[in-house]
Amino acid sequence: MSPHLDLTAPYAPLVHRIEKEATVENGQILRIDHFLNHRIEPAFIFELAHELARRLSFFQPNVILTAEASGIAPALIVAQTLSVPLVYAKKYSPQVEAPAISRIIPSPTKGGHTRLVISQRYIKPGQRVVIVDDFLANGRTATALIDMVREAGAEVLGAGFVVEKRFKQGREHIEALGVPVSTLAQVERLEHGHAILTQPKAE
Repeated sequence: MSPHLDLTAPYAPLVHRIEKEATVENGQILRIDHFLNHRIEPAFIFELAHELARRLSFFQPNVILTAEASGIAPALIVAQTLSVPLVYAKKYSPQVEAPAISRIIPSPTKGGHTRLVISQRYIKPGQRVVIVDDFLANGRTATALIDMVREAGAEVLGAGFVVEKRFKQGREHIEALGVPVSTLAQVERLEHGHAILTQPKAE
């Protein structure tokens, strides 16, 4: 990896906005869905995804992979910026063209379990895949996607996320699989109703 590439440098516009606008529910759920993954601000997501694409371009992927549904917006812009296709694993309508690869993952925010499915028509042996999603917490979705890509005979070169919850250890699970992780904002902890984030370096 390039010694000049910092995959986890805090991206100041996002860090400052989370500090100013985020809310915390039940002491553990970080809410920034008013601009990231429910109500989406296209100009801001475009800016964030361009920065993520700049970092992930190092891996020279030929496919971007995400999971339905909240990862699609940033992943689509990353894919557009890098001029490669986007594939998303289906959750809510898991009937896809056979042959298909699937995994069952627990969903800590929604409760229960979720089935991820990818048609092998779209992830093929020898492809260079980078995973993109909105949040990295426990890493269950990302590790399932990595496993599915490898079952398809493709290679996972990296994974990029808009926001990382550092206190959830998802990064450790992904890096243990040999996949580098890039994030734009790192939440160190949730404390007294506020998000405490890694700070950008002073310019």
